[in-house]
Amino acid sequence: MAQFSVNAQRFDPYKNFKFRVKWDGRYVAGISKVGALKRTTEVVEHREGGDPSTVRKSPGQSKYEPIALERGVTHDKDFEQWANKVWNYGSGLGAEVSLKDFRKDIIIEMMNEAGQVAIAYKVYRCWVSEFQALPELDANANAIAIQMLTLQNEGWERDYDVTEPTEPSFVEPA
Repeated sequence: MAQFSVNAQRFDPYKNFKFRVKWDGRYVAGISKVGALKRTTEVVEHREGGDPSTVRKSPGQSKYEPIALERGVTHDKDFEQWANKVWNYGSGLGAEVSLKDFRKDIIIEMMNEAGQVAIAYKVYRCWVSEFQALPELDANANAIAIQMLTLQNEGWERDYDVTEPTEPSFVEPA
């Protein structure tokens, strides 16, 4: 028998526009876009000598794709400070990289329309491989200035302690 959701009233899948990102125990302000969580496992092909017409396949190494985070440029320094732990220009010989704490675990929370956390993922040992402090500037454009981090990571998993929320309902007056 199929296992059904605890919330029997929910029919629609979750939307992708309500989410938050947390690192160092606090939510990061203003993130407007999070790249996909993607894992790829290589295929190892082999065959047995006595069976020349059949190729067998088994799983090989798995890798986790980088995750891009985007947000509008503000005075908040979180993106820049983390990026500077990997490479800090002009910091002096031997101090360009913070080997002690350049990696962070992050949490990505996806919420339902009511703003309740519905699904969360823990992403492990992230570090900044690319930092865009400012976008291309254009005096003729009508757009938000976006800064971006690209995070390398060593894996992620769903946080199964986050359970499906009981969604609110509104009682109509009699």
